[in-house]
Amino acid sequence: MATEGFWGDQAMAERVSREYGTLKQKIETWTTLRDDVGVIEAMMQETDDASSLEELGNQLKELEAKYNVLEVNTLFTGAYDGLNAIVSIHAGAGGVDAQDWAEMLLRMYLRFAENQHWKTSVLMESRGTEAGIKSVTVQISGERAFGHLKTEAGVHRLVRLSPFNADALRQTSFALVDVIPEIERDEDVDIKPGDVRIDTFMAGGHGGQSVNTTYSAVRIVHIPTGMTVQCQNERSQAQNKESAMKVLRGKLLQRTIEQQRQEIAGIRGEVVSAEWGSQIRSYVLHPYQLVKDHRTNYETSDTAKVLDGQVMPFIEERLRQVASEKSSGTA
Repeated sequence: MATEGFWGDQAMAERVSREYGTLKQKIETWTTLRDDVGVIEAMMQETDDASSLEELGNQLKELEAKYNVLEVNTLFTGAYDGLNAIVSIHAGAGGVDAQDWAEMLLRMYLRFAENQHWKTSVLMESRGTEAGIKSVTVQISGERAFGHLKTEAGVHRLVRLSPFNADALRQTSFALVDVIPEIERDEDVDIKPGDVRIDTFMAGGHGGQSVNTTYSAVRIVHIPTGMTVQCQNERSQAQNKESAMKVLRGKLLQRTIEQQRQEIAGIRGEVVSAEWGSQIRSYVLHPYQLVKDHRTNYETSDTAKVLDGQVMPFIEERLRQVASEKSSGTA
């Protein structure tokens, strides 16, 4: 930064300065942690007092917890991992049970976001006739929200006794979770004005009620790709348009990244459908209790805790798996 002419490009200089500050803070955090561990270990070797050893042991456990957090943070290496996330959930095979399952997943991710002290906003929701939701799109804003939640993208399978079946038969339901980064800057994705068609319509609430009496809901069609996004939960048309554009940018970016990945791998990706055989995770509530991730094989029998938003262990295991695959060249 002391190089002559560095500040000539103000935007570039500010970006480099921010990156420098971030890296400096990371190094200082790791250095402090290392030094603290060294001090405690030295103190433990110098004392035989049981109460002192217990206290030092507790302090060491606290530092271990800090280490685990820092270790996980090193796994966020993607270009967009630091961005907010836009999560869409679509009910798949399973009828009304699948729609109820989609709503259960929505609650799970809202609770997860709440546990992380992240903000959430429902951008679009299509409710089922009898129960649950057909589809929903949620904006989740928080530190590394996309980096965390991108690991949740895929088909989620539920096995339980159906509350909608008079005979309480066992039912298998599926829902598809899609996660994209929230793209704020136009330079990340080039969307020409002539490439989009913007329609407005009256927003609909629960039970067919109107959210407001104006045509505030917005539907945007990206003509070159045929992608369609819509938003109705904001109060004004301008806000809904802005939110819909964020979703469109994220979808287009995701499409570009996937095309590049396929070109590098020399393969054509298969379309994932929300049905049997394509699930990334299964949630079994009957005849036994188990949540298992089929990618990492991580599992737990505490299904209630998971459905209440405690999904971080699954996320961390998947992040470690992806990092390991990248380092070994198998990703």
